[in-house]
Amino acid sequence: MLNGKKVAYYTLGCKLNFSETSTISRQLDNIGFVKTNFDNKADLYVINTCSVTENANKECRRIIRKVKKTAPESMVVITGCYAQLKPESISAIDGVDMVVGANDKFKIPDLLKNYKSKSTEIHGCSINNLDYHSSFSLNDRTRSFLKIQDGCDYTCSYCTIPFARGKSRCDSIENIISNASKIAKNGIKEIVITGVNIGDYRYEDKKFIDVIKALEKVKGITRYRISSIEPNLITDEIIEFVKKSSKFMPHFHIPLQSGSDVILAKMRRRYNSELYRNKILKIYNEIPNVSIGVDVIVGFPNESDIEFKKSMNFIKDLPVSYLHVFSYSERENTKALLLKNPVDKHKRSERSKILRMLSSKLQRNFYLKSLGTTKNVLFEQEDKNGFLFGFTENYIKIKVPFNKSLSKTQQEVFITDYNDDLTMNVKLLETCIQQ
Repeated sequence: MLNGKKVAYYTLGCKLNFSETSTISRQLDNIGFVKTNFDNKADLYVINTCSVTENANKECRRIIRKVKKTAPESMVVITGCYAQLKPESISAIDGVDMVVGANDKFKIPDLLKNYKSKSTEIHGCSINNLDYHSSFSLNDRTRSFLKIQDGCDYTCSYCTIPFARGKSRCDSIENIISNASKIAKNGIKEIVITGVNIGDYRYEDKKFIDVIKALEKVKGITRYRISSIEPNLITDEIIEFVKKSSKFMPHFHIPLQSGSDVILAKMRRRYNSELYRNKILKIYNEIPNVSIGVDVIVGFPNESDIEFKKSMNFIKDLPVSYLHVFSYSERENTKALLLKNPVDKHKRSERSKILRMLSSKLQRNFYLKSLGTTKNVLFEQEDKNGFLFGFTENYIKIKVPFNKSLSKTQQEVFITDYNDDLTMNVKLLETCIQQ
């Protein structure tokens, strides 16, 4: 009955969402659906949502409108964090047929088989006693996102993730290694380790360091990247391991959110600026050519001009490579809503632009240090306006004229020039293509 029907997917948000969308896609493949591009007409659309910011919620509504314009008779299933937090609101949107929360997002094939309702169905939105479901992406990109952990026990005052994904829970190392081996058998060379709070990994007596030590031994994978990890959870042992590893890339992404201790306290973060600075400096001094990315939130309540400047100067003094900048967004049921002295949205936007300009400067300076050096690049596969892109070990973006024989290969390159679009030009050093 479902064989040959077309399905299209749209993913909003984080790497974790991409890993889960890919898993849902494989499940639907198994019952006869045929995947098509999201811009094409399909019988079923699955939209995996984010709810970190209000913009993510608005984007979800925009996507639904686009789907119904493209394929009015199609079925639309909404899952992900926004679906978990606002099932009733989403079910009231014209064109939505099914809303699937955290408990049932990996039961979509069964829900579709039993779907009979003329009205919108809501499934699996209880946040209590959530199960853990393994996920990884496959063949969607050059690299794979491997989920090892879900949920969060932290209570940051601005964050809805604990409401959307529940308490922290983790996969077994046995399952993680099994999934990594499946990824390797599909010819993928790079894995990004992902989750909500991966540094908080706990399974029986195992911790995050045990996960990365086990992954190091998986045959076929030549590169690992650690996605966002809390500064207070980066141990000296993790730093030392990455320093000596031939597979774990010299690349960290470490959320700061604010360089002001006043604001960090109101955010209920589990560190202060001194701990953060010391952690960054240790990584920078221990790991040669390391790239360090930083998350920052601007416009949090009580962030005066003085506190913003303090935060910006704090970042300027750190050896970091780039920033991910977010404007604070009011979220229902969060403690931050109770704080006084909100920051005007126009001022939030201005501060965001200032930090994005700083990010470009930091990234440019980091890139320029690599001029005249030899790096290893994993090239992606898509032809993007006549160019092929790839990333070095330390996350420098490389651009070369498109050459299909280079797609999804690793190459030794000599970095020659910097481009204004935050990429580098290179000269290939090897004539032999590394598969």
